[in-house]
Amino acid sequence: MKLATFRQPDSDTAYPGDTFAAVLTSFHPEDPEVAVRAVALPGCRDVGEFLTLPLAQRQERVESALRAAQEDRSLLLNVATLVYDTLVPFPTKVLCVGLNYRDHIKEAGLELPKHPTLFAKFAQSLTGALDPLEVPEEDRRMDYEGELCVVIGEPGRRIPVEDAGAHIAGYAVADDVSLRGWQGRTSEWLQGKAWEACTPVGPWLVTPDEFPDAARILTRVNGEERQSARVRDVVFSPAELVAYASRMVTLNPGDLIMTGTPAGVALGRRDEEGRRPWLTAGDVVEVEITGLGRQRNEIV
Repeated sequence: MKLATFRQPDSDTAYPGDTFAAVLTSFHPEDPEVAVRAVALPGCRDVGEFLTLPLAQRQERVESALRAAQEDRSLLLNVATLVYDTLVPFPTKVLCVGLNYRDHIKEAGLELPKHPTLFAKFAQSLTGALDPLEVPEEDRRMDYEGELCVVIGEPGRRIPVEDAGAHIAGYAVADDVSLRGWQGRTSEWLQGKAWEACTPVGPWLVTPDEFPDAARILTRVNGEERQSARVRDVVFSPAELVAYASRMVTLNPGDLIMTGTPAGVALGRRDEEGRRPWLTAGDVVEVEITGLGRQRNEIV
C-alpha cells in the first residue's frame, strides 16, 4: 500500500492542516515512480493522523474508501492536479542518522561507528516532495543528502530488534538538506540540519510488504547523477535504528527516522578549481528510491 498527503487545491501553504491523506491506486505505466490516481481517506488530514488510528481502523478506512471509489468513479482523483505535502507534518520526533552508509563513511575518511550517530530535526524543518527549497541568506553552503526515511506506525519503548519491523508503518524518500557553514561552526550538527522547510519527505509512504529488497537510492542535481547506492548497504539497518532509538524514548506513530546518506554529497566533491558544488538558485535536486517515488525540488 502507498499513502500520500496532499494539499487542498489552491490552499495557502502558510496554514497547516489544509490537507488530506490518500491511498494511491495507479501509477504511470512507463514511470512507476509517478502516481496517477488516488482516493482520499475521509477524516484524515494527513498520513501522520492516519497512523494514529488503531491498525484495524486504518485497514477499514482504506478498504471503505476504495469500495466507495469503485461505486463512484468521481472519487478517483487525478494526482497531476494535486500538490504533495510532507507525509507527516507534525511528528513528535524527527531523528536522523549520520555516517551510516559505508561509502559515505569512507568518503569522510572516518572509521565505521560502533553506535549510530543521532541528531534531530524539528517538524518545521519538513516540507513537501515537490516544494521549492530556499538557500538562506545566512549560509550559502547548501548540500543535498538523499536518504531512506523510516515512518513509525506502532508505538514502543525498548523495542527488541527482532520486533522492530512490527513498529514500522513504512518507508519514504527524504533529503536531509544541510547548511554546511552553520553545521561546521561547532561539533554539534543541529544548527546546520534543522533549517525551516529544508527537508523534503515523500512523496509516498510505502508499506514494508511493498518495499523492494534490492531498492536503490539515486540523487541527481540538474540531471547529473551525484549519489547511487543500495539502501541496504548500511552499518545499521532500519530495524536496528528503531530498536536503538527506542531505548532512549518512546517512539510514536508518525515519528520519522532518517537513515543516513550514501557517498556523493557536495561536501565530498571538488571541481578542477577546488570548489565544492553547493546548491544554488536555479538548481533542481531529484531524489528517488526504487518503489518509493521521486522528489523534485527547485532551489530558489
